[in-house]
Amino acid sequence: MDMKIMILFASAMLLTMTTIERTESVHKYQVNLINGKNISLGDFKGNVLLIVNTASECGYTPQYAGLQKLHETYSGKGLTVIGFPANNFGGQEPGTNEEIAQFCELNYGVTFTLSEKISVKGDNIHPLFEDLTGRQNPDFTGAISWNFEKFLIDGNGNLLRRFRSNVSPESAVMRQAIEQALN
Repeated sequence: MDMKIMILFASAMLLTMTTIERTESVHKYQVNLINGKNISLGDFKGNVLLIVNTASECGYTPQYAGLQKLHETYSGKGLTVIGFPANNFGGQEPGTNEEIAQFCELNYGVTFTLSEKISVKGDNIHPLFEDLTGRQNPDFTGAISWNFEKFLIDGNGNLLRRFRSNVSPESAVMRQAIEQALN
């Protein structure tokens, strides 16, 4: 009987430790930018973050324009958009960091923050995305299913909302969630 209690206690402790780890702020993560500079997401404490996995050869690639519009509209009010190019879905981000940056600037006028190309799924998943995909939120959890999934993070580094690829950055639901987070 004592062994069963110890196993239950150990299981409860492990579950608690996992939950605590998932509730820590995303501000603990370091990110390499597309230009090679390393930053801490802690630099954005107090700002609302919109974290998006992106790709240059996807049917959703035109969302870069909407993300840029959000950046232009809300960056002065405390929103930081960060795109994370990833080649996890259909080989739709085959370029180098230089090619991706040039593509985004020339085709969509992107001036919002871009990370270096990373993995958002599978064995080489970036720790930030491993964390985000397991966090509880009112929308859904689990692995990213396609390019341009969006994670809305509050100023304390907590996941507020998660949006599928088909939710346009300029949609009413996205703008409402951002405005609510900024207030």
